[in-house]
Amino acid sequence: MDDIELETGAEAAEQVVEAAIHDGKLLGYTEKFGIAAAVMAGQALLIWLVWLIFKKISSKIKADAGSRIRPLTIKNYKILSAKQIVNVILFLLRILKYLITIFQLFITFPIIFSLYPATEKLASTIFGYILHPLKNILMDTVKFIPNLITIIIILLIAKYVLRGLKFFANQIAKGKLVFPGFYAEWAWPTFNILRVFLYAFTIAVIYPNLPGSESQAFRGVSVFVGIIFSLGSSSAIGNLIAGLVITYMRPFRIGDRIKIKELTGFVVEKSPFVVRIRNIKNEYITFPNLMVLNSEVINYNTSVEEEEEGLLLHAKITMGYDVPWRQVHEILLAAAAKTPNVEERPEPFVLQTSLNDFYAEYEVNVAIKQIEKFQLTYSLLYQNIQDGFTGAGISMIASHYYTRPPERQKPKKGD
Repeated sequence: MDDIELETGAEAAEQVVEAAIHDGKLLGYTEKFGIAAAVMAGQALLIWLVWLIFKKISSKIKADAGSRIRPLTIKNYKILSAKQIVNVILFLLRILKYLITIFQLFITFPIIFSLYPATEKLASTIFGYILHPLKNILMDTVKFIPNLITIIIILLIAKYVLRGLKFFANQIAKGKLVFPGFYAEWAWPTFNILRVFLYAFTIAVIYPNLPGSESQAFRGVSVFVGIIFSLGSSSAIGNLIAGLVITYMRPFRIGDRIKIKELTGFVVEKSPFVVRIRNIKNEYITFPNLMVLNSEVINYNTSVEEEEEGLLLHAKITMGYDVPWRQVHEILLAAAAKTPNVEERPEPFVLQTSLNDFYAEYEVNVAIKQIEKFQLTYSLLYQNIQDGFTGAGISMIASHYYTRPPERQKPKKGD
């Protein structure tokens, strides 16, 4: 009985196969399977070629790291070394390689699924995930072309306006173009201010032409950036405005010797936010512009440039009344005459500034014009004063007197 059922089943299977061959369905499935296998093999070969190409490109970049790839520097400041740039390029190439591989795999399965009726709809759905975004991007790009042309025209106008401003600033800074009341040192700061306003105006004009500028997300990001900027930059804005005020006040220039808050040095940097000076010990001191604006600033160079007599250095000494004041004057004037860097006009002079209980106070004044030798001149003047009094046999030690109350005697026993 079982043998009869097996024979019957085998005959039925043979009939189904013969019917499929007769209808061409079995041959169609075989051909589709072969096509699917060929597609997969071709994609595997393409993926292998892509990885091989990227491997050769990476090897070529590593080999050229020391010769063609240079460090990224801005104003002598190294931002990225050649090795770091190579690592960034290799990282980006690796990401691009993986993206291409994922895209190849992503389009392989829909092609295979489209060969069979049962999975044909699934293939259409997967293809839709790819084609619909690409179609939307293409349509949005075509619609954006007029706005893109407008943006390009605005950028070109801004570019040539900026070039014109830079040309005028350069001519004014070199003294070739002169405007009454406008100093040459104002040229580049004014150019930087106008450049910022030009950038802001350009962004404001371009903004409505950007894709998605009317969306709520775009507006939300703009509001968020504005809030962060307003909350986190109050001190920075204050220093920036103070820097502009300092620029147009002209209290000092680069290279001037100035004094700020008991600190003296030469100005080496004057940026929109800070002022940096270097003292005689080559120590660099940085002051925020807001503090400089609210502090008293002494400029020694201005005294030299605007006054024909130069800068007056003064040294104070005290001397007891047992030394005649005329002799003190002679010694101080002789010390001033021996000091290098001292100008002959005006001649050194001595002032008697006070009469105290035990001594008189004298002040010798000399004029100099070499500001860079400011500290050295002071030191040599003090040395000559000391040598003058020592040579005259006069001690510079001021006498001090103390009064001590009488000691209280201890009471005796029985008192």
